[in-house]
Amino acid sequence: MGHSFGGGTVAGVADRMPERLQRLVFLDAGIPEPGKSPFDRIPLEVREARIKASQESSGGLSIPVPPASSFGLASQADVDWVQRRMTPHPLNTYRTAPTMKNPPGNGVPTTFIRCTEPLYANIDSSAAYAKSRADWQYLEIRTGHDAMVSAPQELAEMLEGLT
Repeated sequence: MGHSFGGGTVAGVADRMPERLQRLVFLDAGIPEPGKSPFDRIPLEVREARIKASQESSGGLSIPVPPASSFGLASQADVDWVQRRMTPHPLNTYRTAPTMKNPPGNGVPTTFIRCTEPLYANIDSSAAYAKSRADWQYLEIRTGHDAMVSAPQELAEMLEGLT
């Protein structure tokens, strides 16, 4: 399972060693597209803001930690817990297109779980792609982007119910 930016990682594993996986799960995650970097898949204004913040905070090396509240967390305790654990994200991981030889999922049974309240706009194109795939399972959970924090029980039950 890959969450958010981790969608690229699990897609890469499926691309290279599908025989080692029973199921692939994208949890409100970005799905790589051939020849496109993660920056190519997110809204222009988000990309520009991240590049500017990176220049200002680290000379372009990393994107500073965003406010945890931007991930749809409702409780202040959850926001505080997530904020303490976040670290800057290397900028070049957003600029680099992954090298994949196969389509996302690579024949592995795949589930996409979309967090819907509130929607995290950076995932819109990936969610649309997942929903369009007749061979993928598309599910929704009524919570913010960090479902494992804001709705752990519901998410665990959803994952346990996957076939």
